[in-house]
Amino acid sequence: MISPETSPPRSSSQSPRSPSAAPFLSISVTDPVKLGNGVQAYISYRVITRTNLPEFQGPEKIVIRRYSDFVWLHDRLAEKYKGIFIPPLPEKSAVEKFRFSAEFIEMRRQALDIFINRIASHPELKQSEDLRTFLQEDEETMERARSQETGIFKKPADLIQIFKDVQTKVSDVVLGKEKPVEETDPDYEKLKHYIFGLEDHLAETQKQAFRLVKRHKELGQSLSDFGKAIKLLGACEGNSLGKVFSELGAKSELLSIKLQKEAHNLLMNFEEPLKDYVRAVQSIKVTFADRANAFRQHCELAETTKLKEINLDKLNLMRSDKVREAEMEYRELKAESEQATRRFETIVRLMNEEIVRFQEQKTADMGLAFHQFAKGQAKLANDIADAWRSVLPKIEACTVSSQHG
Repeated sequence: MISPETSPPRSSSQSPRSPSAAPFLSISVTDPVKLGNGVQAYISYRVITRTNLPEFQGPEKIVIRRYSDFVWLHDRLAEKYKGIFIPPLPEKSAVEKFRFSAEFIEMRRQALDIFINRIASHPELKQSEDLRTFLQEDEETMERARSQETGIFKKPADLIQIFKDVQTKVSDVVLGKEKPVEETDPDYEKLKHYIFGLEDHLAETQKQAFRLVKRHKELGQSLSDFGKAIKLLGACEGNSLGKVFSELGAKSELLSIKLQKEAHNLLMNFEEPLKDYVRAVQSIKVTFADRANAFRQHCELAETTKLKEINLDKLNLMRSDKVREAEMEYRELKAESEQATRRFETIVRLMNEEIVRFQEQKTADMGLAFHQFAKGQAKLANDIADAWRSVLPKIEACTVSSQHG
């Protein structure tokens, strides 16, 4: 276990804890390390937190976390903050041979860094007690938290079953209808249509970005193979033509390196952000399910409360001795119904705020990703043109010399 370290030297004119210092919370996920062997192997990460917020233990804290700790935090937030778009986690690698590849480890590290900083920058989520636990507690405490099953924390399989139950549940018992109760708000319908369409378009764009990455890698490998072959051909010639072939081979190998580098940049700065937003849209769809569930509960309890009120009025007219008991049941049910209504209204309000935040963040992130894509492609195209252009005079000179010879 790594003990807390002191913060880096700072100016003596202002303490990070002073009231005049601007509040900040900065988190870095660094230094992935493989631990264990075989099926028990996993990657650990160093999570460094720097902050001047008073609710934290100090200006800097370093803890060791693994992927399952991030899953724990995600699931806790998803259960407690209904209506808020919880940042998505990178998926687990289903292919064993890729689990510990350098490329996969770096992609996951970057995605986990984005995940935790999105939480830290969210006005509601950053105040979570679970976030402070994640960022500050030692590994033993985190392991206990992960293994602990409380009333609000359920296994993924349980959550999936609950989701299926919500989807298949019908309200005919209370409302006498065959179909589940659903919202008919036109603005909400428009939002759902937009999100489902956005998911499809993002997924298709990400698929094509993947193909671009693959094409760059394959072209880079082909140029490398071609470079080696043409250099061997040049060595076989041994004259001016041989020198031209040798230089052509060297340029091919140089361009191969540039293509492989650009393929990596495309993967990390273009394809991965697109994939991340596909996951983000899927997390929004989970919020739709929470809203649908809250709306059904609100409608069903409101209808049941009405039936209880009608029954109570009948008992009062009949001067029944069951009036008192019925009144208590009615009051309890009415309170529960009002709570369900408030819960639904809170989810609606939060979702309206969240979609504005999502659109603003998406515009900034996608703008940056496509800018870096275009910039990288332009530089690569220039490098390729310059490389081939530089050997053209020598090839032409060699051709002219052979014709005069």
